[in-house]
Amino acid sequence: MHRILLSLLLSLPALAPAATQTVYEQTLDNGLKVLVKPDRRAPILISQVWYKVGSSYEYGGITGVSHLLEHMMFKGTERLAPGEFSRIIAENGGEENAFTGRDYTAYFQSLANDRLEIALELEAERMRNLDLDAEEFAKELEVVKEERRTRTDDNPQSLAFERFNAVAYVASPYRNPVIGWAGDLEQASVEDLRDWYRLWYAPNNATLVVAGDVDPEEVFRLAEKHFGPLVPERVSPPKRQPEPEQLGTKRMVVKAPAQEPYLLMGYKAPALIDAEEAWEPYAFEVLTSVLDGGSSTRLERELVRGSQVASSASASYSAFDRLPGMFMLSGVPAKGQTIEQVEAALLAQIERVRTELVDEREMERVRNQLIADKVYERDSLFYQAMVLGQLETVGLGWELADSYVDRLAAVTPEQVRAVAQKYLVPEKLTVGVLDPQPMDDNQTARAPVALEMQTNVH
Repeated sequence: MHRILLSLLLSLPALAPAATQTVYEQTLDNGLKVLVKPDRRAPILISQVWYKVGSSYEYGGITGVSHLLEHMMFKGTERLAPGEFSRIIAENGGEENAFTGRDYTAYFQSLANDRLEIALELEAERMRNLDLDAEEFAKELEVVKEERRTRTDDNPQSLAFERFNAVAYVASPYRNPVIGWAGDLEQASVEDLRDWYRLWYAPNNATLVVAGDVDPEEVFRLAEKHFGPLVPERVSPPKRQPEPEQLGTKRMVVKAPAQEPYLLMGYKAPALIDAEEAWEPYAFEVLTSVLDGGSSTRLERELVRGSQVASSASASYSAFDRLPGMFMLSGVPAKGQTIEQVEAALLAQIERVRTELVDEREMERVRNQLIADKVYERDSLFYQAMVLGQLETVGLGWELADSYVDRLAAVTPEQVRAVAQKYLVPEKLTVGVLDPQPMDDNQTARAPVALEMQTNVH
């Protein structure tokens, strides 16, 4: 039955309209890359513009500038008043938003398929003609500062994760938070944003992705009409800051008002873009799903429901990064248990995948679930466009989307054990602990945050 299900899932991309693999590509003379993914199931479309710039492009003193600029992209251009972009989209029955990550900043609209030109005209207008009014900037800066206070400074788990990254990474810009350090926000200026905008917001540093019930030739025609006249910029990607080899386990403690302790563990791990062996990131994806991803996976089954040493435990890994990252584990002790017991239980799980092959039955179940998740995600127009934009923007190329599921399916138990043996070692480990301090009467514990806190949504 497992093998029949796997065969069915792998055939879905060729059979289901939602999973069609046809992508049309064109690059304008000014360098803008345009990708179109037709999907005829409903008369709607998703339009996304991805810029190759995020917090990992920033340097000391201006951290958070990419996220600040994202906010200001809604505050007016040479011919649009503040808020008018959003008003026009809403009046045409659409929705729009944006997000900033470590490796990209993206803007998107969801509209009826006969409203494509509205989205492209508006995005082209703010690609090169942003107003960046000093008064509007001053107001929006306070909004971002409050966002930082609410989401990070007053959220003990989020604060611990931020400080954990700053310790785990020595040179990599992934050590900086997407929202920026508080001290850098205090000294941010509208001139910083103007320089950043001029440097990075250019057609030759962007990708336009359109998915939905659209004609590719019409998309290319409208892209040429609205984006074609824009002048390219001389773009110089920042020099990479290679992370030096870690030479031993690092430990850190964050003392902050909280109701319960929190454990973070991260092992330095490659991404697809820099892996020594092409299969390693796919093996990490499968390893992550062996440990986490549902009620039947090991962390939930053995640590939460079984030994009840943890009230929650998770694992995460991202293959689609511009720079090497980490394989992450986290946990919160159950009542009456300690951080030390949770760490010992997580390390025991790591030792198990390092020394034992994953049973073929478990491997098949995990592989089926992982592949099913990837296939069914394609039912979402937004996800279809997002995968293309993200792969293209981090330098992997959108074509990888065609082979991703097949490469996951090819992972073997031996490869899962091999990446665990190679990378999940004490020399690559950083351990972070949130040590809860007494809370004031007016303080309340906020909800736990996910490990993948690398994107800030407008």
